[in-house]
Amino acid sequence: MGCRLGKAWDFIMEQLVTINKSIIKKRRLKKRHKRMTKARIGTLLWSMIRGVIILGICFIILKPIFIKVSLSVMAEQDLYDSSIKYIAKHFTWNNYKIAFHGMDYMKTSIRTLGLAGGVALLQLFACLLTAYGFARFRFPGRNLLFGCVILTLIIPPQVIMLPLFMHFRFFDFLGLFQLTKGGTVNLIDTFWPFFIQAATCTGFKNGLYIYMLRQFFKGMPKELEEAAFVDGSGKLRTFFTIMLPSAVPMMVTVFLFSFVWQWTDNFYSTLYLNNVKVIPNALTSLLYQVANQYETFGGDMNFISPGFSSMINNTGVVLTIIPLVVLYIVCQKSFVEGIERSGIVG
Repeated sequence: MGCRLGKAWDFIMEQLVTINKSIIKKRRLKKRHKRMTKARIGTLLWSMIRGVIILGICFIILKPIFIKVSLSVMAEQDLYDSSIKYIAKHFTWNNYKIAFHGMDYMKTSIRTLGLAGGVALLQLFACLLTAYGFARFRFPGRNLLFGCVILTLIIPPQVIMLPLFMHFRFFDFLGLFQLTKGGTVNLIDTFWPFFIQAATCTGFKNGLYIYMLRQFFKGMPKELEEAAFVDGSGKLRTFFTIMLPSAVPMMVTVFLFSFVWQWTDNFYSTLYLNNVKVIPNALTSLLYQVANQYETFGGDMNFISPGFSSMINNTGVVLTIIPLVVLYIVCQKSFVEGIERSGIVG
């Protein structure tokens, strides 16, 4: 009898333990479900907020471009039609023909391509060497010099506009031209000021490129260089055979930045090129050129309407942007990878 009661008691205890474990498991599942639900809600809310922010940024950036493209294919009468806002009723390519001839687009684009490409390559090479020196070598005054590099980003170019113009208008190198030719050399209306500034790391936005490349080189493991040194490779050979191949995405990013800024730069182009037409100053003088053409064919340039001027100007902007969009589409993979590893974004 006692044995049966003991077995019954053990059975009851086992059932109670099983029930207790089941209750505990259910409670844990409920808590886990609540945590997962909160996490999902938080993730969903963050995704919605992020989506709204991205849409807002896209709207701010893309709307002006869309408006310019829309105006570039409108006829002038569409501007005065209150029922038309973005979509042209009288679609036309005539604005592109006028802007194309007014900017002398093919010759100007080829000339600007040579300028921007040459400047970008020189800036890239000079900034690579400078950034690698800041990232890997220790020397007296390194931090001070790098601070001066960063300082160039916040100094307005207008501050040094007059000294730059005078420097290249009466250019001399260590007195050699004065000694050999008896006077200075005028480099205005040539591409030499752009190339000299790019090769000496004093060009447009060089401080930014040096910073980006320095951050990239600092993020690369030193073991790669140490292994090359053990194998007998020198510092220069290590730089060209180990570091540069790994830095291709960052190099593409810096090249694109430099190319785009030079392609659209109006400050230095206006400062150094008075009689040489490149895309920025061609766009600036587009309306004047169109007005001269209009007057040549018997019209009165004073009667060119503001609406027509706006359409031609927007068309010129679209023609300026098209090569840059094509360049970005071709290089977008390396560009995005370089931005992610540059230290600009977290």
